Amino acid sequence: MYYGARDIRLEERPVPTPGTGESLVRVLRSGICGTDASEWIAGPKTYPVTRRHPHSGHLGPIIPGHEFVGEIVTSDSDSDLVVGDLVASGAGVWCGACRRCREGRTNQCVHYKTLGLNVPGGMAEFVAVPSKTLRRLPSGLSIDHAGLAQPLAVGIHAARRAGGRAGDSVVVIGAGAIGSFVIAGLEHIGGFDITVVDIAADRLERAKRLGAHRALTASDTIASDVREALGGHRPEVVIEASGAPGQLAEALAMVADGGRVLAVGIPKGKPELDIHSMIFREVTLDTTLAHICDTDLPAALDILAHGVIGGEFIEPAVALDQLGTSLDRLAAGRVEGKILIDPGM
Repeated sequence: MYYGARDIRLEERPVPTPGTGESLVRVLRSGICGTDASEWIAGPKTYPVTRRHPHSGHLGPIIPGHEFVGEIVTSDSDSDLVVGDLVASGAGVWCGACRRCREGRTNQCVHYKTLGLNVPGGMAEFVAVPSKTLRRLPSGLSIDHAGLAQPLAVGIHAARRAGGRAGDSVVVIGAGAIGSFVIAGLEHIGGFDITVVDIAADRLERAKRLGAHRALTASDTIASDVREALGGHRPEVVIEASGAPGQLAEALAMVADGGRVLAVGIPKGKPELDIHSMIFREVTLDTTLAHICDTDLPAALDILAHGVIGGEFIEPAVALDQLGTSLDRLAAGRVEGKILIDPGM
């Protein structure tokens, strides 16, 4: 149970009773991400109530966990899921009726709720969730690898949001977990010339294994280094996936006139941007958030089933009582792979 900053307690709670349209899932793996770490360090995030936000609105103790896989215990009558099915869950719940839902942009639903942030999540032995958020695992996909499905879906959604066209040169700044998942998403869409930029040699090598055509070490001259690597041309698309200080401005300076920049990494401060240059060069700046369960989660499971992303992203699973220690490690930047919790340990 998450109570507040650095206050997570292991408690006995009744097994939840599924409501209408919900399935009861026995959780096998539950992952943690940067959002969990930031709330662990600083407490719950709050936003103006007039602005819908998937991370706003939880008050008091709540079961965290929005990245999880498990086994169907009971399913609602309208679902094709059956007892014993292994499933991955999306992170959010949408209404299906508002304007954004009708457009297919369910992650922007005006009634959007995030599991583990607004409603009870998957850091428990059992969780009751809407069946529409669940997708059956492909045959042969391991539980540990399936634990990457939700964050990989976020990367795939970002790749789609980047708006690249076949043949475009795309630069990804940051080859950490989310940057790697964006690269996998770009490869899934296909047709791009991909360059990755990072400071860590092992991350750059991993990015090339995922499909990046070239990997460049970040430096003060990176914009000119990228142009030289691209034969004197600027990239049509730049995806900023690090959130590091100054990198969004670097992405805007790097991209071609008339090009697109996608902000994925969330900066800790307010970045200074050269709006004058953006206007005169007609550069498009876009953003991305979460994923579309109906399209991005199946794509993520397909990528994982084909072995594109392997065990190098996954740490050995730990028990629920190690959650606080794991969040400390993640917040301190001491984690390269995905930390998975096994509530059955």
